[in-house]
Amino acid sequence: MNKELDFLASAKRTLEVERDAINDLLGYLNDDFTKACHLALACQGRVIVTGMGKSGHIGRKIAATLASTGTPSFFVHPGEASHGDLGMITRADVVVALSNSGETNEVLSILPLIKRMNAPLISITGNPESTLSRSADANLNVTIRQEACPLGLAPTSSTTASLVIGDALAIALLEARGFSAEDFAFSHPGGSLGRRLLLKVSDIMHSGDEIPRVSSSTMLKDALMEVTHKHLGMTTVVDEAGILQGVFTDGDLRRTLDHDVDMQNTPITDVMTTECTTVSSDILAAEALQIMQDKQINALIVLDEASCPVGALNMHDMLKAGVI
Repeated sequence: MNKELDFLASAKRTLEVERDAINDLLGYLNDDFTKACHLALACQGRVIVTGMGKSGHIGRKIAATLASTGTPSFFVHPGEASHGDLGMITRADVVVALSNSGETNEVLSILPLIKRMNAPLISITGNPESTLSRSADANLNVTIRQEACPLGLAPTSSTTASLVIGDALAIALLEARGFSAEDFAFSHPGGSLGRRLLLKVSDIMHSGDEIPRVSSSTMLKDALMEVTHKHLGMTTVVDEAGILQGVFTDGDLRRTLDHDVDMQNTPITDVMTTECTTVSSDILAAEALQIMQDKQINALIVLDEASCPVGALNMHDMLKAGVI
């Protein structure tokens, strides 16, 4: 092993070689890319991605990206396809086949069957004159000048170019479909983005008997008991019709103590905050969080159309739900 190797210089050379491979793709984009997009958009089934070896690994990633951005897709191993898995492909599907040489035996062996079922074929190859390229309805050219591997053996620049053109295809389809952030969230319900874009206030708020609530005739000492029992750091104050009149929070309590107020005989209406921040139950939890941060408050009251409290939540609820 060469102990004098400049690792940083090696890394920079690799990045430069792969950067050049990506830049070259701009010159290869042509009507075939547009045709590939139209084929995928017109697909009534799934976009089936296949490839062998390192191309297969890249194909799996492309299929995953397509599926998460609005284009139903999955990966089929070409070797397994020849032993039964070809039944996963139907004439309603579009096939995307990856092979840098365009002559990979496992991929070529299933071409006649794909053609026989009349499924459209998109190829991603580094040789536009190859058997796979010429058999395809649209070929995406990913020819490279050189691999980043100094031996020219390990797929590096070629796999990077294939991955990037796959990303370009996925994003073009995403834009054509008008795929939104909320659509993306539905494909990622377990992730932080999904929680931020799918959870609504109604999903995490306290409701019913869990809402801290006292009447406008309540004494301060009794209101404090409600604050303590409901564990939200505040209580709503409502009139006889249940309409919100104000809120009494931990902050109000501190201000009250500074003024030496008689806890036993002071009505809650004398010390409550009347101009309180409220939200509706149908807004996103992330939007409610932003309101809390902007207002520098720790809790929110949720009102219905009649201005009656139907829910309450605080920062702890946001944290527990994974919105923060």
